[in-house]
Amino acid sequence: MGPLGWLFDATLTVAGYDVLWREIVGNLFGLAAAVGGLRRRVWAWPVGVVGNVLLFTVFLGGVFHTPQQTDLYGQAGRQVFFVIVSVYGWVRWRGAQRAAAAGGDADAPAVVPRWAGRSGWLLIGSVAVVGTAACAAVFSALGSWGPWADAWIFVGSMLATYGMARGWIEFWLIWIAVDAVGVPLLLSAGYYPSAVLYAVYGAVVLYGFVVWWRARDTAAAADAVDERVPTA
Repeated sequence: MGPLGWLFDATLTVAGYDVLWREIVGNLFGLAAAVGGLRRRVWAWPVGVVGNVLLFTVFLGGVFHTPQQTDLYGQAGRQVFFVIVSVYGWVRWRGAQRAAAAGGDADAPAVVPRWAGRSGWLLIGSVAVVGTAACAAVFSALGSWGPWADAWIFVGSMLATYGMARGWIEFWLIWIAVDAVGVPLLLSAGYYPSAVLYAVYGAVVLYGFVVWWRARDTAAAADAVDERVPTA
């Protein structure tokens, strides 16, 4: 068995429960991506994609015959959309970083945080309500575990990832709402490493929200100073 085969099948026994190593590794990549997003670094996107690929196979427990044997279609499906949105965010942040480098600031963060505003919140609210209801109906038909909770985690995760790509500070708040639902769902379904990492994400997300908010205030103050400085 090669290293990839070992990673796919290897388990760790914790408190009498078999846990897949790829669930642990996938969530650690996700945590690293969250830290990279907090620091507004482009590498957060490809690192997150690696975790998404691993976790896709984890949450289809019945399909891939994992120890949990439980299919969370929302959790699995969101990994696919994570990859799609991550490519968008990767390209967007990379372009901003190149523009900053061309302007003489090679070490500038890839995005300047900003509030989503009224139009952004209208988009977030409408997609959250309509998307969750629609996905819950689909997941119920598929037999997903906890379809309503799974649907919100799916839709909320997409909104949060899109908000991160756009540089919206509110995306951190959406992640908090996702984590609040995700921890009990994953515990009830037996995905204990993911539940623990969700709780850790909660602390990182709260810190990230404060960091981005302060970065926005700093950028706004710098813009105000620039406007007051007379040009020659």
